[in-house]
Amino acid sequence: MINFTVGPVQSSDAVRAIGAEQVPYFRTAEFSELMFENERLVKKFAKASDDSRVVFITGSGSAGMETAIMNTLTPADKAIIVNGGSFGHRFVELCELHEIPFTEIKLQPGKALKAEHLKEFEGNGYTTFIVNKHETSTGVHYDMQLISDFCKRNNLFLIVDCISTFLADPFDMATLGADVMITGSQKALACPPGISVMALSPKALTRIEQIKCKCQYLDLKIALKNAERGQTPWTPAVSILRQINVRLKEIDANGGVEAEIARTASLANYFRERIKGLPFEIVSESLSNAVTPLHPTTASAYDIFLKIKDEYGMWICPNGGEMKDTVFRVGHIGALTTADYDKLIDAFKDLKSKGFI
Repeated sequence: MINFTVGPVQSSDAVRAIGAEQVPYFRTAEFSELMFENERLVKKFAKASDDSRVVFITGSGSAGMETAIMNTLTPADKAIIVNGGSFGHRFVELCELHEIPFTEIKLQPGKALKAEHLKEFEGNGYTTFIVNKHETSTGVHYDMQLISDFCKRNNLFLIVDCISTFLADPFDMATLGADVMITGSQKALACPPGISVMALSPKALTRIEQIKCKCQYLDLKIALKNAERGQTPWTPAVSILRQINVRLKEIDANGGVEAEIARTASLANYFRERIKGLPFEIVSESLSNAVTPLHPTTASAYDIFLKIKDEYGMWICPNGGEMKDTVFRVGHIGALTTADYDKLIDAFKDLKSKGFI
C-alpha cells in the first residue's frame, strides 16, 4: 500500500528501523541527551527564540491542543477562534469544556481568512487568538502574517496548531510572535502517531507558571521541570521519541527545514500539475504544501477513496460529515516520490477510462 493521507504518513527506512528494535530503558543519561537534541532541533526548525522551551507529550496532536488550552488560558481570558473546519471546531469545543470565553470566526469550508474578518475584533478587549495554521479537514492554509500583525497590534497571546503544516510550510515562530506551536509525530515528522510536540515562548512559560492546571498528566509545569534534565514526568512513547530524533537529524543533514519544505512543495506542485484534465476541482482558496483537497465533479469522493484503496492498493484521505461525498484529500508529506504520484494518477486515469469518474 502507498499512503497519500495526511497522517499517519510513510516513514523513511531509518525511522522504521528504530521501530523494529527493542524498546530501551529511558531513565538514562543517553536518553536525556537524545531529548535535549530533539528540543534543540525542533526549536531550530520552528525558528523559536533561544529562551523558548519544547515539551513532548505522549498523546496525539489533539492532546497538545487541549494541553495548550488547559495550561495557558483561564476564564479571565477572552479568545478569538478561527473555525474553518473540523479542527477549528475542536478548539471551540475545548474552550467550551474548559470555560474559556471566546468568539469564533466561522468560515465556510475552503474559504481563507481575510482582513475583513478581523476588523470587528480590533481593540475590543480580547486577550488570545487561536488558530489551526492549516485546517487539515478542508486544506485551507491561513495567512499567518495577517494574523501575526493583528495579534501584535492588539497584544494578543497567540496559540497556533501547526500539526499538519510544520515542516511542510514556512513558519517563523519568533518573528510571527507565536506563543504556542503544536505539532504531531505522525504528520511531516513522518513518525508513528503518539507524540504531541509543543514549542512555548517566554510569554507562554510565564502563563504556565501562573495557572493551576487541573490535570496532572497534562500539567506543563511538571513536564517543563522534568525536561530540564532531558526527561518526561511519565513513561513516554520511548520508541517514537527515538524515531523523532532520527527523523530530525535526517532533515538537518538533508539541508534543514527549508530543504524539507521545498521537497514537499515540489511534490505538491508535481501532483497538482499532473491532475489537470481530470474531473477534480481544488476546493481551497489558500493551499498548504501538505495536502491537496479535491472535489470530484462526477463521482462520490468516498467511493473514489474506496476504489483507490481496494482495487489499486493506495490510501487517499477521505472526509467525514457533510464533506464525506464531496471532498477527498491527497497528502504530500512523508516519504513519497514522484514515482508514487505517477501510480496514483494512473489509477485516477484508469477510473476515468472505465467511466467511474
